[in-house]
Amino acid sequence: MTKIPKTMRAILLNGHGDSNMLEYRDDVPVPTPKDFEVLIRVSAAGVNNTDINTRIGWYSKGDQNNEDASWSGNALSFPRIQGADVCGQIVAVGRSVDLGRIGERVLVEPCIVDVNGENKNPPWYFGSECDGGFSEYTVVSSKHAYEINSELNDIELASFPCSYSTAENMLTRSKVKEGDHVLISGASGGVGSAAIQLAKARGAIVIAITSSNKRELVRKLGADIVVNRDADLADTLGKNSVDVVIDLVAGNQWHQFLEVLRPKGRYAVSGAIGGPLVELDVRTLYLKDLSFYGCTVLEPSVFTNLVHHIEQGDIKPLIAKTFPLEEIVEAQVEFTEKQHVGKIVLTVQT
Repeated sequence: MTKIPKTMRAILLNGHGDSNMLEYRDDVPVPTPKDFEVLIRVSAAGVNNTDINTRIGWYSKGDQNNEDASWSGNALSFPRIQGADVCGQIVAVGRSVDLGRIGERVLVEPCIVDVNGENKNPPWYFGSECDGGFSEYTVVSSKHAYEINSELNDIELASFPCSYSTAENMLTRSKVKEGDHVLISGASGGVGSAAIQLAKARGAIVIAITSSNKRELVRKLGADIVVNRDADLADTLGKNSVDVVIDLVAGNQWHQFLEVLRPKGRYAVSGAIGGPLVELDVRTLYLKDLSFYGCTVLEPSVFTNLVHHIEQGDIKPLIAKTFPLEEIVEAQVEFTEKQHVGKIVLTVQT
């Protein structure tokens, strides 16, 4: 039986702002699992855009009042332990959870629809509306802790939950199937690189948009065609040449996605790193019979399918770099510089 300490190391987010809002502590109380929860000893936790966007209040659509600056559109409670990408081991369970779960190696589903047996609508996000995995221990409803049986190590597994479930959700919502021509923006990032692999697993033809210095790395992930992010898409690919757009960028070139979509094409979005405001000619939308999918809440089948893909070896982890937990600021700086391909992961247990 694993001995559970009373306190733990953790990164506290003490308010919206710069990285000075992040505080490393070694005296944070270890949480106690409630009736339907499990306590997880965290071994590794990935770094995501969501962590940084939440910290700086990017989700707020108001005048920086931050009353809607959380993932669900509500005010955030501080201090908060962030971290949505978690791999670890169940070391204790609530009284309504099977004791046989103790010892399981698990991945945490980051889209939280169940909080200790209570349904949440809109859902919470792990590390936003509740404490996440930038700590030695974390709790989550048993429903969201998925046992994983894989030869991959914990660092590799921690690269999957957030980005790969986001990518799988986008592909699911936009009904990507064998033979579809799928255009993926931001293809070298965590979600983009995941989308390449998962789309290929569905038998799609993948067109990846990235910078010139990452072309070969993206091609090695399985992209059939690689397009420079500064290229004119209509000139390069041709108008009406793509069945599905998986967009993580938005920004000034957004209208080009609609130009290359075929009539009855599908557009799925779950990011706006190039800028959230775009210009839409509504005539293009209705004259081409396009379907738009905003992708945030995971479809019920998505995380189960993701675990299956991992266990079957259909997808591979892509680790850019690791940092110890206490070097979270350095990790996030490297993350925001966008010079990496794949995931940056914090190691929690030594």
